[in-house]
Amino acid sequence: MFRGFYHAASGMLTQQRRVEMLTNNLANIHTPGYKADQSSVRAFPEMLLQRLETEKSPTGNVTTKMSRIGSINTGVYVQDLTPKFKQGDLNKTELSTDLALNNITMPTNADGMVGSIFFTVENPDGGLQYTRNGNFTLDGFGFLTNANGQYILDTAGNPIQLTSDQFAVTTDGWIQQNGQNVARLGIGYAENPTELTKTGEGLFAWNDGQALPSAYENDQVSFSIQQGYLERSNVDATESMTEMLASYRTFEANQKVLQAYDRSMDKAVNEIGKI
Repeated sequence: MFRGFYHAASGMLTQQRRVEMLTNNLANIHTPGYKADQSSVRAFPEMLLQRLETEKSPTGNVTTKMSRIGSINTGVYVQDLTPKFKQGDLNKTELSTDLALNNITMPTNADGMVGSIFFTVENPDGGLQYTRNGNFTLDGFGFLTNANGQYILDTAGNPIQLTSDQFAVTTDGWIQQNGQNVARLGIGYAENPTELTKTGEGLFAWNDGQALPSAYENDQVSFSIQQGYLERSNVDATESMTEMLASYRTFEANQKVLQAYDRSMDKAVNEIGKI
């Protein structure tokens, strides 16, 4: 009986986490470069139930044997949340500081994972971070930064400094000002993007802030950089709302099961217990 409580409760907690994830996805539907989370729901390990029995022989000897009852599952849980690195649509802004990664072709690794690429950002606390949000700006000293004021880095890992917002970015990442190449945008390549860790504000980190390999150095990676565009969030509003409604229905079903168990326990204690 008590196991039923645990099973229903674990189902409710799982759906609550899924609703929180989907709500966060919908809240970021207009965040440039945002990558929607997706959940993996797993069952807890099954347990094998066995019963110990004692048996007395005619000679008076007592023996103990174990009889198998069967297996039992102990509920479900959300194992992890994994970003979906599908390319988002492009939105034209015509701002010179807005950049988007486009026309991306990625190789597939031995595990069947498709790689992904990112702009390189300096982490003020040390190490590097990566983002697909190309909504950049110039600070008071002419450095190219993101909305949090973090420096956007070039291929050498240095901040990019410009004299004004009158600059051009070629499709292969070169920033040009007055007809001269100033710097080349640092683009990191993640062979297995699921190894990246979300650090908030649309940023990712790899291996405790270590540098990803350069996308320019991989012959199997091809892409172009579009100036004056931003990559939209890849959240599918219709799909997210459908999944959210399904999670609500599953939550309510588990809730009704829990209430049924509660009524049964109430009768067992207050009615059967009086007999």
